[in-house]
Amino acid sequence: MEKKAKIIATLGPAIYNEIRLKQLINFGVDAFRINFSHNTNGIQKIITKIRKIERSKNKKISLIADLQGIKLRVGKIKNDSQKIEYNQKFIFDTKRDIGSNLRINFPYPKILRKLKKGNKLLLDDGKFTFVVVERKGSSVTTVCKNHNCFIKSNKSVHIPNIDTAFNKLTFKDKKDIKTAIKLGCNWVALSYLQNEKIIFETRKLIKKDMGIISKIENKYALKNIVKIIKATDSIMIARGDLAIDIGQSEVPKVQLSLIKKCSQYSKSVIVATQMLESMIENNTATRAEINDIATAIFQGADAVMLSAEAAIGKFPSQAVLTMAQTIISTEKYKKQHIGDFKNSIISNKDPVKSIILSVKDIAYNSDVKAIIVFSNSGRSAKLVSAMRPAAKILTISPNINICRQTSLLWGVQSINSRDANGWKDMMSISKEIVKKLKFIKKNDFVIITAGLPFGKAGMTNMIRLYKVGS
Repeated sequence: MEKKAKIIATLGPAIYNEIRLKQLINFGVDAFRINFSHNTNGIQKIITKIRKIERSKNKKISLIADLQGIKLRVGKIKNDSQKIEYNQKFIFDTKRDIGSNLRINFPYPKILRKLKKGNKLLLDDGKFTFVVVERKGSSVTTVCKNHNCFIKSNKSVHIPNIDTAFNKLTFKDKKDIKTAIKLGCNWVALSYLQNEKIIFETRKLIKKDMGIISKIENKYALKNIVKIIKATDSIMIARGDLAIDIGQSEVPKVQLSLIKKCSQYSKSVIVATQMLESMIENNTATRAEINDIATAIFQGADAVMLSAEAAIGKFPSQAVLTMAQTIISTEKYKKQHIGDFKNSIISNKDPVKSIILSVKDIAYNSDVKAIIVFSNSGRSAKLVSAMRPAAKILTISPNINICRQTSLLWGVQSINSRDANGWKDMMSISKEIVKKLKFIKKNDFVIITAGLPFGKAGMTNMIRLYKVGS
């Protein structure tokens, strides 16, 4: 049984060699995330390896450029890690010198000047707490309130109850978008956005065959969630910063709510952060982690993501395999109890969505083995995927980057093929593809959906039920 939910792995030194990359793809990785908050020197060589494996496996792989955004981070520290003692004084300042066990660079003078005695700085996804005891200009002295505290280079900082209003791309983000385009990335992930304004700005800077993932990490984004979902192509539930901002106990219900909303608006959703955290150091997962992955799949997530588990973990291959096995087991149960997991779609009198909805109803017939979707822009593929049909989804596009982008979507197998130049040509291409698929036999049915006139994006308006061999 093939899994339908997709797996994203974050690129890092633990998986840079070609043998490891190939192993991860064999075990079920569908996309790689490039974290632009860290050093990306040499990443082109890694991408070249990925594209080489992609060709050999004939499996399209998505690349996600995860921008840093205004997510606050400390600078570099000596040896990339320093232990800070409990109740020890520690300084955050704007000096560019490399940090030590006494101080570190925090390059946000405006925010430092807002801090007062008693404010908290939460580091490394909230693992460590530092309380402000004194401020002098653009420097604050804090006290560490954790035992066994280690500050590492470039780790995140969250400051509760301090407004860090941010509605524009940073200079770094704009520069990184240009790099992402050169690297051939298929998605851009926006970090720490608060509303839809940055999405519109980003849309003007990226190529038309790139998608936007909006990371939901704070309460401001939740307040504007419907506008964000409508403007974006996909949502990532980034549970680390979200938990710090709204409280850990609030995250489970928010996760379920966001997945439901994305389903209603036919947008894909990714669940991320600490899914297999223990496997950074251990070769087996905890039962709680397995349950966490299964819950995301039960709720309807398109994809689940590995961060440090893949990038710097000791057992990245085992982590991917564990995730894939959990997805397959969960999806098998969902298929057997399909009535319990129906999703609701808001069509809003959208005729294209209405046509795709009828495809879903036809596809529940057991004789229908596949849905072939001709999609120039990827929109039709996204809509079909959002319907969660029982049949396999095969998307066909002449644009290799659209194929790679849609390969991140639930249940989609992307095929790069020439564009149909007419009705007969569309049927000819479909028949050629069907012949190569072992799971489709003579007299099986295949649904073919496309837009007329051919070559015009976003115009899905045709459905044909084709009986194989007729």
